Amino acid sequence: MIDKQVETEARLEPSVPGAPMARGLGGGIGSKLFLSYILVVAVGVLTLFLAVSYLAPTIFNRSMFGMMGDGMGMMGASMTRAMTESVTVTFREAVTSSLLLASLAGLVAAALASFFFTRRIVQPVRRMAVASHRIAAGHYAERVPAGGSDELADLRDSFNQMAASLEEDERRRLALIGDVAHELRTPLTTLEGYAEGLLDGVVEPSAATFALLHGETRRLRRLVDDLQELSRAEARQIPLHPRPVAPQKLVEVATARLSPQFVEKGLALALVVPAGLPAVLADKDRAVQVLTNLLGNALRYTPAGGEATVRVRALPHQVEFAVADTGIGIAPEHLPHLFERFYRVDASRSRARGGSGIGLTITRHLVEAQGGTIRAESPGAGQGSTFTFTLPSADRP
Repeated sequence: MIDKQVETEARLEPSVPGAPMARGLGGGIGSKLFLSYILVVAVGVLTLFLAVSYLAPTIFNRSMFGMMGDGMGMMGASMTRAMTESVTVTFREAVTSSLLLASLAGLVAAALASFFFTRRIVQPVRRMAVASHRIAAGHYAERVPAGGSDELADLRDSFNQMAASLEEDERRRLALIGDVAHELRTPLTTLEGYAEGLLDGVVEPSAATFALLHGETRRLRRLVDDLQELSRAEARQIPLHPRPVAPQKLVEVATARLSPQFVEKGLALALVVPAGLPAVLADKDRAVQVLTNLLGNALRYTPAGGEATVRVRALPHQVEFAVADTGIGIAPEHLPHLFERFYRVDASRSRARGGSGIGLTITRHLVEAQGGTIRAESPGAGQGSTFTFTLPSADRP
């Protein structure tokens, strides 16, 4: 996965179809935020202006009369009133002029501050808008630059996480196409070669030849069936009919299917299934398919003389199934990828053993569709492995 971040604001190509035009503060959310800031400041300034214009003279007159009215006669009171009125007019003019100048300065300062904060809010949104158009055009490595720790930063992180997920999905899609092409090419090449040999008379028609051709066609059929099953599983289109079923019954059916193959290969198969286990709520056929896939995996990758063990135990509100083997084991770096489509620990060895590389992926989808989880563990290469999955108990609340 590509982790580098691309400076979208400076490096974005203007030719991306559907990319948003740069609006600045002349349109869009930027202008709306800017005008909203100015409107709020203007309302506040107007309210302050009107309040001071009407309240300041009244309070001033009251103060003047209080200071000059005590101890004066009628004539003195008249002179005081006339002087007060003259001072009041002068005071009102001075307050009005001061308020007008202060309001103008406040509006200019508010406009500058609004412009600055609007740009700080709009720029990350604009970057995400442009980046989303580039992702829609196929540039899945696009990222929004980091910065900040507010809600917009959370939105940016979620956007980058979504972009990384889309990039990973695209990588897997391309890998799937390549893997399917490779898987189909191998048996088709064999069939084509033998068919040409039979036509040219180079290869003699015999039972062995036809058996080989039949085996390759079966391999093709198995791959197509697996791909169809995987497609249905990933689209959640596999019909499930969950009902209470005893874990012992699931183990018995799955082991009965593969016991002859274990005996033929010289492998021991042990069962650790205690009595009194609660029933699980699962689709019986699909649960048996999961166990069969895991047992088949142990059969395929355990050398002759080894052993596979099926263990079942009850957990709170669920039952745990584990299939352990003494086989080739799995290196730690491969464990997180085992359930990915067509992932193989050793591609050449896996193909030689007949695995399609999607059995574990199908198994994971089947387990999760029934409300369970699945995981893989291994001490390392050559030390065996254990695949564990859970199914919900039938008595779960």
